[in-house]
Amino acid sequence: MRSDLIRDYDAFLCVAEAGSFVGGARALGVSASAMSAIIRRLEARVGVQLLHRTTRSVSLTNQGSALKSRLQGAFDEIDAATQDLLEHRQSPAGTVRIVISRDAYDDVIAPCLADLHMTYPQILLDIHLEEVCVDIVNERYDLGFRLGEYLHPDTVAVPVGPDLRQLAVASPSYAAAHGLPSHPQDLAHHACLNWRKQADGEPYAWEFEKDGTPLSITVQGPMIFNDRSAAVRAAMDGIGIAMWLEHRLQPMIDDGVLLPVLKEWGPRHRGVFAYYYRNRHMSPATRAVVEFLRRRAE
Repeated sequence: MRSDLIRDYDAFLCVAEAGSFVGGARALGVSASAMSAIIRRLEARVGVQLLHRTTRSVSLTNQGSALKSRLQGAFDEIDAATQDLLEHRQSPAGTVRIVISRDAYDDVIAPCLADLHMTYPQILLDIHLEEVCVDIVNERYDLGFRLGEYLHPDTVAVPVGPDLRQLAVASPSYAAAHGLPSHPQDLAHHACLNWRKQADGEPYAWEFEKDGTPLSITVQGPMIFNDRSAAVRAAMDGIGIAMWLEHRLQPMIDDGVLLPVLKEWGPRHRGVFAYYYRNRHMSPATRAVVEFLRRRAE
């Protein structure tokens, strides 16, 4: 009976922290309809309304707000007690929930995944590939991975990859037919194959830098993708100019299927960081993963 109530309280916290049944359900790993049924059951059990519901969102009642405050403290104590026990284990164990973009996964996690598993066989990595930045606290992730320029000041960030450089490229056939720009402003007269992170977001403004002077260019072209590798493939077919990370493009440049464009203007960015929030307890398993990736990047 007590375990059922604890599970229901956990579900309530998920909804309260996410501000919606959909977000709470995602954090708990159930459907939104199942989450709604759990909350109705809990409200019937305790005899008070905990949430105000509208078609778009939920908010806490006074009783719900008071319950959330008390539950957060109680669950934090449970987590701390569990971590104290885990710290006495000889080898780190437990689940580490990670959210990471596909590019960062391919560059940082994938190359060392087998070694990481062999080193810490009792750690379960729960890896979620997500292009959109998420709140790792509300979504209950232990670690997030982002480029250094997008880090929140309240996070502890550990570099796990080298600095990155962006580069524009075009195919030899495109260069023969249209020539290549000699200055970023010349891109206004070229077919640019652009990229956007979110379906409802603005297309990426191409970034350049030379002699410490940054320059941002809004480009136009026949296609916009939500995947940069698709834009590069279109560039290989001679459709236009694309922009991506230099280390991803270098093999195609070496093979002669792509030509660097405005190479002296290629901007450098801080690389990928593993991050977590300062005021969150870090489990031994999470700490082991971070240290493994940090040493790997040195």
